Amino acid sequence: MNMHTAAPGADNAGRPRTFSEQEREILRIVQKNIPDSLTPYADIAAAVGTDEEKVLQLLREMAQDGSIRRFGASLKHQKAGFAYNAMVAWVVREEEADAAGRAAAAHPLISHCYYRPSSAADWPYELYTMIHGQRPDEYKEVIELLRSTTSLRDFAVLESVKELKKISMTYF
Repeated sequence: MNMHTAAPGADNAGRPRTFSEQEREILRIVQKNIPDSLTPYADIAAAVGTDEEKVLQLLREMAQDGSIRRFGASLKHQKAGFAYNAMVAWVVREEEADAAGRAAAAHPLISHCYYRPSSAADWPYELYTMIHGQRPDEYKEVIELLRSTTSLRDFAVLESVKELKKISMTYF
């Protein structure tokens, strides 16, 4: 399991949070792979010299203040049979970006959805969706569904040829 984080901590006033060395040790463990056991939080606590409640409290606080976006398993899509993917860049009007983005992000084959304003005259695409599939052209079905159910019409497909690097961010 991996921890996906926003930024490494802030207090309720939005100021950066200061972590103790023990909290940093906890975060070093959970931002990678948590122990594969029936008691992973107790195992983490033992590894850093504290108790399970301290580990859980830190993670709760970070989830409440928004430092941790979500805490869950990361699936390697290629090993799960989703060997094909494409980044699809869409033309979208700014006032329609949120609605179109929410609709795209709700699709189960879309893992990432970003709005990035473009200032390039020759690149009008501002909404990006990463579509995964089990078949080479499965992304085309998702494109057609989005075209028929949202304001999205014009797009460019950037097919993935080779993955060069993909890791979770490491903060500590």
